[in-house]
This record gives sequence, structure tokens and C-alpha cells, in this order.
Amino acid sequence: MKTIFVVDDSDTNLTMAEAALEDQYRVMTMPSAASMFAFLEKVVPDLILLDIEMPEMNGFEALTKLKSKDKFSEIPIMFLTGRTDADVEARGFEMGAVDFVTKPFSAPVLLNRIKTHLDIDQVIRERTAQLHRLQNNIVSVLADMVENRDKGTGGHIERTSIYIKILIEEMKERGVYLDEIRNWDVDKIVSSARMHDLGKISISDIIVNKPDKLTDDEYELIKTHTVEGEMIIDEIISKTGEDEFLHSARLFAGCHHERWDGKGYPRGLKGEKIPLQGRIMAIVDVYDALVSERPYKKAFTDEEAVQIIMDNAGVHYDPRIAEVFFTVKDQFKAVRAKL
Repeated sequence: MKTIFVVDDSDTNLTMAEAALEDQYRVMTMPSAASMFAFLEKVVPDLILLDIEMPEMNGFEALTKLKSKDKFSEIPIMFLTGRTDADVEARGFEMGAVDFVTKPFSAPVLLNRIKTHLDIDQVIRERTAQLHRLQNNIVSVLADMVENRDKGTGGHIERTSIYIKILIEEMKERGVYLDEIRNWDVDKIVSSARMHDLGKISISDIIVNKPDKLTDDEYELIKTHTVEGEMIIDEIISKTGEDEFLHSARLFAGCHHERWDGKGYPRGLKGEKIPLQGRIMAIVDVYDALVSERPYKKAFTDEEAVQIIMDNAGVHYDPRIAEVFFTVKDQFKAVRAKL
């Protein structure tokens, strides 16, 4: 049975809504937005009926707060209102409400409106999940193609994907660049990071798998994998249209070798002018490279790798992200031990 929250400061409205819905839904009533957010920590409903005019926190303020949190942003919100104001409705729809129900409401109208939106929401969720599965499968195939060509980096893409998720979640927890990442779909961002070395498809196997140190000319050629990756993703965007996944994949591919001090490549971006995806991947990518054995170098210990990264915080790496990395270094080490 699906769960519906009814949030209204009128006991009469709460009683009427519960009587209308209780035969078909699990109904939870609450007298304020504050009590709703307290319940949301334990139960995530399938739909919320939200009064607009409430003391302390009104419906619009509550909707804004809901939309700012990944866990709650996709819950359909239907406003309950005693006003028939076109401007109010326009504002609500712009903010993400799915419908308005005028008070006093009739039980049949309320039931039909709710059923319609829950049915639509279910179809959207199923199609979105199907699209995400297809997207992830395509990314996995492309990532495997890249990794299978590079004989020295086995498991790199899988490990860096896990590292990135750990790092982003800890950044959220600590409020680091929260304004930028609070609305990220973390799973989608992590999946897009798997394409960061996509441009290596365009580099000769002889260079990619060279067991010795690269010459200056070869190093310049290998550096082009960043812009080559961008170009491949741009081609995909031109045919399918840009979305969050492809936009993020392009930033991971093109910016993960930029440096905080502006001495990286391909564009020599400096500080926060480097997209956040690039600054995150810069740490994750180097950590995995340092602790991995290559034909031309031995593996550093985890402690040595961490020290190298921290010594270069504010030079190679974003110092704020480096601090977060230091707090999760043991989680990185545990992932490395398993993979």
C-alpha cells in the first residue's frame, strides 16, 4: 500500500483527507512542515499533500527545502489551497509541484487526482530506471574497451568509481562545495566518471602499453587523451542532446589532469576555474596510479601515496578536497585491498 503524507495546520482538513484516502492508501497526517520533515527521516512517502498557508514554514518554503535534498526531491507534491490565484499556481508549478487541489475538496476528486499522479510517477520511474540501466551498460562497455587496451591499469576504472562515490558522499557530509553538489545525482555522476579515460581509444597501443618511460613526444601525445575524450563525448551530445550524465562525463574526461596551480593540461586552468569533477578525479586518479604497480615503476604504499597527495594539496590538488580525501583514506585502502 502506498503512503501519502497530508500536511495541513487545520485538524478539520486533516480529518477529511484521512477519511477520503484511508481505504486505498496508508495516510499519515501532520500539522506542520516541521513535523513533516521529522517524519521524513523515518518514512519516505509516495506523494505529499501540502497546505500552502501554514505558520512558521509555509508550503512554498517547505517545497523549496524538499527539492534541495536528493532523497526527497522526486516525491510528487500536490498543494492544498483555499485560494484560486493564477499567480500562486504558476509559482507552484515553476517550483515543481505536480498539482493543486482546492479546499474544501471532495473525496472523489482528491482520489482521482492522486491516482493520476501516482500512475504517471510510476511510469516515469520505470522508464527512468530502464534508461539508467541502458546508460550504465553502454558506459561499462566503453570503459571496458578502454581498460582492455591498457594492459597496465587493470581494475582502475572500477576502483576510481568507488573512490569517487566515497569522496563525494563525505564532501556532502562535511559541506564541502555543498552548493554545487547538493543536487547531484551521485550514482549518475559516479557512472559518468567511468568515461574519464575514454580518449585513450584514440592513442596508439604501442604508446599506451609502452613498458618504459615515455619520451617527451610520446608524453605530449598521451596528454591528448583529455581533449580526444571531450571530442568523443561532444559527438555523442550532438546526436543525443546534452544531459547531466554526458555533461559530467565530458568534464571528467577533459579536466582530470588540470592542476590547482594552473600548470596542468590541456588548458592550464587554475583553482576553482577547474570544474569540480576534474578536481575530484585528479586526486582519485593519482591515488590509484600511485598505489598500483606499473611496468615502469613500483607501487607506493598507501601511506606514501596519501603523503604525496597531501604534500601537493594547494599545488596539484584542491586543498579542501584533499582534506576530505585524508579523512576517507582508510576507506580507499580497504577498497584497494578488496579489488
